[in-house]
Amino acid sequence: MNAKPILIAREGQLTGERWTIDSDEFLIGRGSDCQIVLPERQVSRYHAKITSEAGNYILHDLGSKNGTHLNGTQVQGSKPVRDGDEIQIALRVKLLFIGTDATVPLTIEDPIPEGNLELDMLQRAVRIKGHELLPPLSLAQFRLLEALYEAKGAVVDRDTIVEIVWPGTDGIGVTEQAIDALIRRLRDRLAELDEHEYVVTVRGHGFRLDNSPK
Repeated sequence: MNAKPILIAREGQLTGERWTIDSDEFLIGRGSDCQIVLPERQVSRYHAKITSEAGNYILHDLGSKNGTHLNGTQVQGSKPVRDGDEIQIALRVKLLFIGTDATVPLTIEDPIPEGNLELDMLQRAVRIKGHELLPPLSLAQFRLLEALYEAKGAVVDRDTIVEIVWPGTDGIGVTEQAIDALIRRLRDRLAELDEHEYVVTVRGHGFRLDNSPK
């Protein structure tokens, strides 16, 4: 019996999980009927799929809103995937493709060290250098910070911020000024514990979190 390739999550909420590609059409997305169900909000319901064709494996983007990347290059349509390739889903989840002839690693690479800012999702708490930010952030501020934190340094555009901070509004009534005001308030709150500018503006693109270890 031929060995099957596997995917290993190297980044995202399911880091360390691994899946065997055991079907000719292997779906990846938020949908409950996908072979890999990813909980991140920026992942489309049916985001991408891997198909098996004559012993070769092909990665397909399924018209996802936030894109599929293969080794850092956005997939437009379909691309062959090979042992050691890195698949990135919506700039939130990294999946390592281990081919049929490769030796599966027992462990994945150590994660990049976290910086001084830490989020406790369950308690909705923010800590910087071990000190908790009190009073807590507002819900809107926390949603914004969570989106930037989960992006792990990638840029989060304004449309995505609106979708996360003001869900269900379709952006109606949410102005550019409202987003900028929220960014300012978040920066001011974080500055209560650390003068470092964690929230960085990337002009023409959006915002990112600079949480590199200091």
